[in-house]
Amino acid sequence: MSNRTRAGLPFPSDEWDLLVRLPGRVAVAATSAEPDTSRRTLVEGAAGAEAIAAARGSDSRLVRGVAETIDEGADNDPPAAEEFSDREAAIAGVLDACRLAAASLAAHAEPADSGAYRAWIESIAESVCQASRSGGVLGLGGVTISPAERRFLDDLAAAFEC
Repeated sequence: MSNRTRAGLPFPSDEWDLLVRLPGRVAVAATSAEPDTSRRTLVEGAAGAEAIAAARGSDSRLVRGVAETIDEGADNDPPAAEEFSDREAAIAGVLDACRLAAASLAAHAEPADSGAYRAWIESIAESVCQASRSGGVLGLGGVTISPAERRFLDDLAAAFEC
């Protein structure tokens, strides 16, 4: 992988790939935290895509570089309604990937960039979890963030505190 693709940052290729894949994986994990209807999953997926794209305007060179790399690899398809089929195992895998990303950031990134990346990842998950209410009937009632989604958000934050 070229330095241009890695935004001139000193990450080994495999670690850079992890940082680039993680935003999408976190969006799907957040979507999968609470079983939803296809419509809600699509709304959540779109919210995740918007939160990922918002990084283009980040003050962090690292976050912008990751977003640019994501854009370079994008196939320009609309966001898919996607959930993990084995929620528990897949979410655990995403949280493990977050721990690896945290270790990579600690080793290779400036603290400000590391904090900006973590905040971006957490904002993606938060946007997805807040995109549609869970537990209501015909759009009425329910909660913005379900207990399962809250647990995922808390676990995600803890995964970056290694």
